[in-house]
Amino acid sequence: MSTNPWAHARKTGVSDDIDFEIKGQELQFLEIELDPGESAVAEAGAMVWKDASVEMTTVFGDGSGGAGGGFMDKLLGAGKRLVTGESLFTTVFTHNGRGKARVAFASPTPGAILPIKLDDLGGRLICQKDAFLAAAKGVSIGVHFQQRVMTGLFGGEGFIMQKLEGDGWVFVQMGGTVVERILEDGEELHVDTGCVAAFTPSVDFDLVRAGGVRSVFFGGEGLFFARLTGPGKVWIQSLPFSRLAGRMLAAAGSQGGQNRGEGSVLGSLGDIIGGNR
Repeated sequence: MSTNPWAHARKTGVSDDIDFEIKGQELQFLEIELDPGESAVAEAGAMVWKDASVEMTTVFGDGSGGAGGGFMDKLLGAGKRLVTGESLFTTVFTHNGRGKARVAFASPTPGAILPIKLDDLGGRLICQKDAFLAAAKGVSIGVHFQQRVMTGLFGGEGFIMQKLEGDGWVFVQMGGTVVERILEDGEELHVDTGCVAAFTPSVDFDLVRAGGVRSVFFGGEGLFFARLTGPGKVWIQSLPFSRLAGRMLAAAGSQGGQNRGEGSVLGSLGDIIGGNR
């Protein structure tokens, strides 16, 4: 085991350079180490603790526009976050003291916190709604619309996903165990729609029918699988929070059952088609 658990990347772009460590196994939290003047941006309510020299500032949107951004730019950024399931505000943590200072953030659900350097992926990542946890200041959070209408209607990730752009570190939260797959050009992977956690923009996201009539009604896998076609990287989560919540509701006697449609615009009809009722 390395004697230095802190991951570090030399500053190469506009995002702040940060050091970090992810601690824990099933219930992880993220600890970020800041140099004087450095900032990290996090989802509102994600902080666990911070050193006294780290100051908090609540801003509209993702804070990527900096102090020079106009009101309309900030309002647009906040609106994008609202559409993708996040709150209107983010919190910027800036180290205004000397030496090193740390701030920690926790995922609200059981699973894994995945660190991704966006410039290693061409500067952009597409991920599920509510995936964003924290990032180096300078990373922007946008909206990604599914290109195909049928995918938007029946895909478990819904019509709207998050688009993270920049050149710095971003930390996304995913349910259960996370597996990374690298797809070659033309290679296909079929995944339960709720288990698609993230993918690079070069990956084509489409739907394929799960099987025959018997499989659809009795197999419990729903009507469609997500069909991911390379080239590119795909991250798969083993336990979407909606599935965990559905099982808990079912065990408590609720009529809700499991719900894999994390944002389907069809509502209850989508649950029936998706095999969740």
